Amino acid sequence: MDLTRRGFLKFTAAAGTVGITNASKSVRAEHRKPVSPDWLGVLVDTTVCIGCRKCEWACKDFHNLPTEPIDKYENKAVFKKVRRPDAEGYTVVNSYDNPNNPEKPYYVKVQCMHCNDAACVSACIVGAFTKDERTGAVIYDAWKCIGCRYCMAACPFQIPAYEYQNALTPQIRKCNLCFSNLSKYRKQPACVAICPMETMIFGKRSELIKIAHDRIRKYPERYVDHVYGEHELGGTSWLYLSGKPMWEMHFKHYDEKPIPAYTETIQHSLFKNFLPPLALFSMLGSLMWIFKRQEQREKKQNNQEGGGK
Repeated sequence: MDLTRRGFLKFTAAAGTVGITNASKSVRAEHRKPVSPDWLGVLVDTTVCIGCRKCEWACKDFHNLPTEPIDKYENKAVFKKVRRPDAEGYTVVNSYDNPNNPEKPYYVKVQCMHCNDAACVSACIVGAFTKDERTGAVIYDAWKCIGCRYCMAACPFQIPAYEYQNALTPQIRKCNLCFSNLSKYRKQPACVAICPMETMIFGKRSELIKIAHDRIRKYPERYVDHVYGEHELGGTSWLYLSGKPMWEMHFKHYDEKPIPAYTETIQHSLFKNFLPPLALFSMLGSLMWIFKRQEQREKKQNNQEGGGK
């Protein structure tokens, strides 16, 4: 078999191009997983939040995370910089300028959005992340996790956090929508229960969307005509009302198509139109072995010809 390095590269490149081309065509196909009207969620009205951060304390208390006394959370100095959830705190509140009332900034709570078609669930190769069919919560099983952290790379909201300081049994950490309360007692999340301003409403996602649009119709001067999370990336369980666009407050501006609509379609198309993974690796391994043997023969032949001269 006359196989040169250039020929090998041309073959693999051509095969890969066929798979990618077919995947690119099929990625335009509709990818939409069913959304249950009974899935639960939270509607956050950022126009009424006062930045007390009691939700931060309640979240840590519920999940048995180290926390200061609740009165310490009245400190406003933390708002000098934008914070992100991490392995020691699954939710944070940030402050943003209010152009309509400079003396009353907007306060925005950040946590896992619990996407309808979650990228972390799609990316997890061992099923450590799942979308609970009954409640809609995106939950994590540490016993299945192998620490690959693909979920961290996949999440469009950059939420999953890794316990880097835990050398022996590190886990991925994020908001779980107080799942133990949801699944056993259908109680609202701890952050919702403690809020003194009723900034958050807990209930069925389908009903929360109706409430949100009703508020926009009643008070058009107060809200941007947009419910963030209703359609973004296929929709999320956390929904936001705001006085200025959420993408001006460190929430990215996404279209309606969920991340797995791209990643899963490409993967499936590659395996369907090109080769299954095992066959692919076997073929490439065989070609590399053949190529190596041919190189050795050519090297031996060149050495013999050189010695004859």
